[in-house]
Amino acid sequence: MTNPTGHEIAEALGLLLLRGTRSGLHAQLVDGLGEAVDELTYPVLSGLARTGPCSAADLGREAGLDRTTVTRRADRLEEAGLLRREADPGDRRATLLVLTDAGQGVVRATRERLAARIEGSLASWPAADARAFARLLRLFAEEGPFQA
Repeated sequence: MTNPTGHEIAEALGLLLLRGTRSGLHAQLVDGLGEAVDELTYPVLSGLARTGPCSAADLGREAGLDRTTVTRRADRLEEAGLLRREADPGDRRATLLVLTDAGQGVVRATRERLAARIEGSLASWPAADARAFARLLRLFAEEGPFQA
């Protein structure tokens, strides 16, 4: 017999991970943050905030994009002053993408917006349930089937 809890969680995660859902959320989070920041470029900024300076190929693996797509989106972000390219000190032939202070500010703003949306959606929950959900979701993310 299959585990109904596993199926229920898988179905809920499927809804969360829908590309259209993520794209719509990203569009709302970046609204008004500048022309270069949209639902296509935000994953590059967010991924770079998680990884720190890295190559377009490495960032692509982190964000689930190919290197060419990352490079194209990074060009827009660089023109807007949100990231810069630097020589890789470990390999002078390679280039690293690096968030600028302005880029870090955009990531902070989007993360604050997301946290506020999440908190708003949990406002009707008992505080203890919301804290338990956060703790268990973190545990699932760290120890569940999505480990890197």
